Amino acid sequence: MAGSISSTIRSVPASGFVASKATSEPAIVRWLLIATAVLFLGVFLFLPLAVVFFTAFHKGVAGYLRAFQDPDTLAAIRLTLLAAGIAVPLNMVFGVAAAWAIGKFEFVGKSLLITLIDLPFSVSPVVSGLIYVLLFGLQGLLGPWLIAHGIRIIFAVPGIVLATIFVTFPFVARELLPMIQAQGNDEEEAALTLGASGWQTFFKVTLPNIKWALLYGVILCNARAMGEFGAVSVVSGHIRGLTDTMPLHIEILYNDYQFVSAFSVASLLALLALLTLVVKSVGEWQSRRQLADQAAGEAKESQ
Repeated sequence: MAGSISSTIRSVPASGFVASKATSEPAIVRWLLIATAVLFLGVFLFLPLAVVFFTAFHKGVAGYLRAFQDPDTLAAIRLTLLAAGIAVPLNMVFGVAAAWAIGKFEFVGKSLLITLIDLPFSVSPVVSGLIYVLLFGLQGLLGPWLIAHGIRIIFAVPGIVLATIFVTFPFVARELLPMIQAQGNDEEEAALTLGASGWQTFFKVTLPNIKWALLYGVILCNARAMGEFGAVSVVSGHIRGLTDTMPLHIEILYNDYQFVSAFSVASLLALLALLTLVVKSVGEWQSRRQLADQAAGEAKESQ
């Protein structure tokens, strides 16, 4: 009897056993967990978003649109798009190159490179902004030389772009690295064996395999670039119409008791975030589908 029981247990797949245990909880426990999750999302996500849009449209659509007729608001929107438009493509190039180097090659300092990529995740954005001030500020290490040559970085657009690049450059690399490492080198080696050049191998073999992960990383990078506050606040100088991005301008409007205008600009950032979330979900779905198709193809070949 004992032998038959043990053999029966061994014949049951571990995943099936775990799944059955996970789904055999009482209904009240499942509903309690679902209610807790919904309550958490409602209090910390949906309620703040509802307050933002309610306050933005508190004086009607005309009041909402009037907020975007302010020249300083339009300047803040343009500067935010400019900073993101410069930072995201540069980080995309860096992320692809870094993930390719780490995932495909072995070299001295590989662990150090991975650590440096993760550095902005552990360093406060305010600290990163102060680093640029110490380097390029009036009393900074390179400040006197920059002033002598008429170059202005701190309290100007270049400083905002540099700060944005620093806080956002890990996103693309970190999204691509697991995908590149999981794929291995077989397809690239086969393409090179058939006579393809390095660029042809990248554009026709590697890039199609990582395109959804790349899109996902770019989306996250863009969302962080447009919403960055700490580092940009340190290096911007808060000059209205010149160095204020959308997050900084929202703070100024709110401190000036212009609540409708502040929440109107905030609603625009929220809409961009929601759009980012939708595109991100589509990218994740496509990435999972691609991995599933790849795994199915490998399993079929092994048979």
